[in-house]
Amino acid sequence: MTRTYISRHPLEDLLPLEPGIRAVDHLDIPRAMAIAAVMAMDGEEAAVAAGLAASGDVQVRFTGPGEWLILSQSETPEELHRNLSLLLAETAYIVDQSDGRIVFRLSGPNVRRILAKGIASDLHPAVFEIGTSSNVLCGHISVNLARTGENEFELIVMRSFAVALFNDLRVMGREFDLSADFSAQG
Repeated sequence: MTRTYISRHPLEDLLPLEPGIRAVDHLDIPRAMAIAAVMAMDGEEAAVAAGLAASGDVQVRFTGPGEWLILSQSETPEELHRNLSLLLAETAYIVDQSDGRIVFRLSGPNVRRILAKGIASDLHPAVFEIGTSSNVLCGHISVNLARTGENEFELIVMRSFAVALFNDLRVMGREFDLSADFSAQG
């Protein structure tokens, strides 16, 4: 018996299909993004870190010693996996996480105040600089948090927690009229 599965974004029923009014503080959710988990083999952490630093058009998120999440908006999951496999041959294990993780982009002048309602980490610009990423709890949900701009953060969460995180972020941002929509980029 053959079963056909239709891949749907977990927030498909919670977000409008057409872009609405974008508030000053906004939660932007890409429909699809290539994501890979990279784990350095024993003794290869420095080589993998150097390779990732020179990897080009990808975003590198630190998740732990010798472990990273790699994001690409321009490559398919297959292309990202192939390119990382060529770049990091014999130094790292690479696992596609594209269908298992969801990215949330939070931006606006009140982003730190919104995140402070659920994250017990110091997000001051002098401490959590642009390009910094860390695994944190947002309420009760484990996320990888990255500062991507002056007033911009990305949260990466396991797919099964996406709806709960979305609901938590909406409640955290209610005071600031946080708007939310799928990304126009994909």
